[in-house]
Amino acid sequence: MVQLSSRPGHMAVNLKHPCPFWPDDGRCALRDCSAMCLEKRAFYRAVSGLHTSINVHLCAQYLSRESGPLGRATWGPNAGEFQRRFSPSSTRGEGPQWLRNLYFVYLLELGALAKAAPYLLQEEFYTSAEDESVRNGVRALLDAARDFPHHFNDSAMFNGRKDAAKLKEEFKVHFRNISKIMDCVGCDKCRLWGKLQVQGLGTAFKILFTDKSRLPPENPKFHLSRSEIVSLFNAFGR
Repeated sequence: MVQLSSRPGHMAVNLKHPCPFWPDDGRCALRDCSAMCLEKRAFYRAVSGLHTSINVHLCAQYLSRESGPLGRATWGPNAGEFQRRFSPSSTRGEGPQWLRNLYFVYLLELGALAKAAPYLLQEEFYTSAEDESVRNGVRALLDAARDFPHHFNDSAMFNGRKDAAKLKEEFKVHFRNISKIMDCVGCDKCRLWGKLQVQGLGTAFKILFTDKSRLPPENPKFHLSRSEIVSLFNAFGR
C-alpha cells in the first residue's frame, strides 16, 4: 500500500504485512531504514525518488495566476515552492534526503540502460523518417551510460537469499499497485506521466534483477516490450 503523507515531498510505502519500523502516522521511524534488508531499502528509496521527481517537475513548471484565481495564467519555475517542499526547515530535515533519493533513481535507471545496452542496440527504433538520427542518439546515450564509472551495484541485491524469488514478486506487485493508484489521478497529463515513470522505474528494476547470463548476447530470448523501452527512456529523461 502507498501512503501519501501530509508533508510535501514525502511518499511512504508500506508493505502489506506489518512493519516494525512504521508508526501509526505513516512515517518511517528509522531515518535511513538501515535495519531493513538492502532490497527493501532500495525499493523505498526508489519510490521516494519517484515522488521527488514529480514534485521537482511541479516546481519547475508551476502554474501562477496574476490578480487572483481568475487572473492571467503563467507557467514557470517557482523557487519558493521548491524550498517549501524540500527545505530542511519545512520538512523536519528530510528534504535533502528526498533529493538524494531522486539521484538514487537516476543511478538505477542509468545502470539499467547500461546493462541492457547490448539488447537495446539491436532494436530498430522505428519512429519516423528521421530514424537514423534517433538510432544515433540512442547509441550515444548508451555509450555514455556504459562509460559512467559509478553505477549502482545491483550484484549485491538478492545475492544468496533464499527468499529472492518472493521478494522479486513483491516488487512486481507493489509497482502494479502504485500504477493502479495513478489511475485515480484526475489530471490526464499527470496520470499519463505518472504511469509512464512508474513503468519506467519498474522496467529498470526488471533489467537490474535479471542475471547477466540471461541477457543478450548470452540469452537471445530476453525481451522488453515496446512500452517498457519507451517508458524507461522517458523516465530516465524526466
